[in-house]
Amino acid sequence: MTQSREPIESEELDVTVVLPVYNEEGHVVAEIDRIRAAMEDSGFSYEILVIDDGSSDGSHEILLGIPDIRLITFAENHGTGTSRRVGTNAARGRIVVWTDADMTYPNDRIPDLVAQLENCDQVVGARTSEQGTAKLFRVPAKWTIRKLAEYLTRSRIPDLNSGLRAFRRDVGIQFTHLLPTGFSCVTTLTMAFLANGYCVRYMDIEYNKRAGKSKFHWRKDTRRYLTQVVRMMLSWEPLRVFLPIGMLLFVGASVKLGVDWATRDFRLASNTLLLYFAAFQVIVLGLLADLIVRQNRPRQMIPPRTR
Repeated sequence: MTQSREPIESEELDVTVVLPVYNEEGHVVAEIDRIRAAMEDSGFSYEILVIDDGSSDGSHEILLGIPDIRLITFAENHGTGTSRRVGTNAARGRIVVWTDADMTYPNDRIPDLVAQLENCDQVVGARTSEQGTAKLFRVPAKWTIRKLAEYLTRSRIPDLNSGLRAFRRDVGIQFTHLLPTGFSCVTTLTMAFLANGYCVRYMDIEYNKRAGKSKFHWRKDTRRYLTQVVRMMLSWEPLRVFLPIGMLLFVGASVKLGVDWATRDFRLASNTLLLYFAAFQVIVLGLLADLIVRQNRPRQMIPPRTR
């Protein structure tokens, strides 16, 4: 069950800050105060939309006592992706900001991200340092996934999974149905914008040590990031996935054919023929997937802003 506490005002605003909260009782007040102070000084009209994602500590009671916020409460924990999807759909701001309530992101710089959206569709806070546990694994894994995403989107991506970003709501709302429930929702939004020709810029930010206990599970969530990157490109550019695999199989089959001719008196081995069949099938599958994607692509989308 979801509960919502709505203020009386219903006019369109400049900015909606969507803030998922899950067991953050020790610092959620300080984080909201920091966001509020920055937005008050910015001159933008705004709202802070807090999504209590089924907190089991005292976060819900604390949030009920904070004035001038919109509060949506989940009875159970559904994941940060669900919170951000619901928050984005419910936002009244022309610009939506995603951030976290764990004191890691410099939320006092939210107005700087918003200001850069004048000639762009999304601005991402690119972290200049790596925090968290299991760095020996996290750093190379994130680098590998980011490079794969850059290849698939043909774009440079300084930070693929930053949780701090500002984007046009009218553009982002087109992709909220694609958001997964977990942390890979931020990866999904970045790739959705890039794959559909929208402008994404990056602003360097400092990344601080987390307050409280992290909900990030490095093995499970890293696997989800990788899966989501491939899934997104299969949804928009399947040939970028299938064609290299098919060509690799074709080259391998051709090399094997040369070995057969040199060692078997020009007789073709059965496994060589299987490699050619596999290459043909993968390429045809990619072409069919590309045809399906193009046939089901929306005929009209919100135009990107000119740079």
